[in-house]
Amino acid sequence: MPMKSATRCLPPFMSSAITPRHVAVIGAGAAGLVTARELRREGHGVVIFERGNQVGGSWVYTPDVESDPLGLDPNRSVVHSSLYDSLRTNLPRECMGFRDYPFRKREGKGRDRRRFPSHREVLIYLQDFAADFEIVQLVRLETEVVFAGLGEGGKWRVKSRPLKAISECVDEIYDAVVICNGHYVQPRIAHIPGIDSWPGKQMHSHNYRTPEPFQDQVIVLIGGAASAVDISRDIATVAKEVHVADRSIEEDKLGKVIGHDNMWLHPMIDSVHGSTVVFQDGKTVDADFIVHCTGYKFDFPFLETNGAVTVDDNRVGPLYKHVFPPALSPWLSFVGLPWKVLPFPMFELQSNWIAGTLSNRIALPSKEEMTEDIEEFYSSQEAYGTPKRYTHRMGDVQWDYDNWIAGQCGFPAIEEWRVQMYKATSKNKRAQPESYRDKWEDDDLVLQAQQDFANYI
Repeated sequence: MPMKSATRCLPPFMSSAITPRHVAVIGAGAAGLVTARELRREGHGVVIFERGNQVGGSWVYTPDVESDPLGLDPNRSVVHSSLYDSLRTNLPRECMGFRDYPFRKREGKGRDRRRFPSHREVLIYLQDFAADFEIVQLVRLETEVVFAGLGEGGKWRVKSRPLKAISECVDEIYDAVVICNGHYVQPRIAHIPGIDSWPGKQMHSHNYRTPEPFQDQVIVLIGGAASAVDISRDIATVAKEVHVADRSIEEDKLGKVIGHDNMWLHPMIDSVHGSTVVFQDGKTVDADFIVHCTGYKFDFPFLETNGAVTVDDNRVGPLYKHVFPPALSPWLSFVGLPWKVLPFPMFELQSNWIAGTLSNRIALPSKEEMTEDIEEFYSSQEAYGTPKRYTHRMGDVQWDYDNWIAGQCGFPAIEEWRVQMYKATSKNKRAQPESYRDKWEDDDLVLQAQQDFANYI
């Protein structure tokens, strides 16, 4: 059953004249599903386009991998899942779920009641969400958007084609387009001097599924984020040696990893000479395989904005608050670009903001004011020495961002227990990366969450 929404008080600057729109949502993952719900709640008509054969987006697992393990060949067979078989969430379910649809433990065959469940449990949660809010019937599965761009009269022209049928593109007109296509498809690869003569194998983590292919081999894995931590430990169960190259590793952490006889931490790779990998501290290792856990590039191959939105070193812009391009607002918007965040609640807030602006319930600043705000943001990032590729990286600033959008929408601020739970998990993850999913000390926050969930029937 759909759950009762939290009380929402409308800010005084909102218009009382609600105008329904016809909106195309691209992607049926977590962002696309909650966007569709918020749009429908606002009274808009919605069509969701999804390449896959089911809803869930990046939470749909497949054992299939791409024909090019590095993901560089533009003609490769593209697989849209980056999940590995052993993946469990790195956030507890209480703070991970949508705010008015708690990610509770459920009974039933195949359900995972652990606090940090498997990817399969997250997919079931999203499927439950889609069913309970009657979103499934809005989704065109196995349908690829090949073009989205401005048409006549300020409307948006969307061309799509069914993936499994020999037919012409469907050409349609919409009032607005919301892009929710995720950012875990196009791999970013580390630049390594000498790699062109590397005789061994390479892979991006996008194509990692299980550790068996690495049996008895010497592996160099590049990266220090969540997937690198997980995959290095997964591979270490079968590999001869695993050497992790992390550009942000602290000097006192270098060397053998505690609790592992076959895993070492190193600074970043300096170069490759034949089969020998040279690290920046001068140490070397002869390796069989290099695994790149080096993140992804934003990619919108279908989008045509005549230069109003570009991707420059992974900065999608210019975007007001990571959502609206001033020149095309509110008719084009993006949900889910920020990373290193608590994603589902942020998607929920962003999509309600979008829904409200489209209906005239919420007013955006003028194009000039939005552009000025963006320029100030870019200038502050430059002053702090933040690379362009980190434009959408948030971390601790996410709470101010979330609460600012909540204020625009008339929502209450993000719950304090949710913030503290996120921070406690991050701290616990750093302290005990092997066991944080099964040992924690924030049961008081779990109790607060459960009391909060009692507000939803």
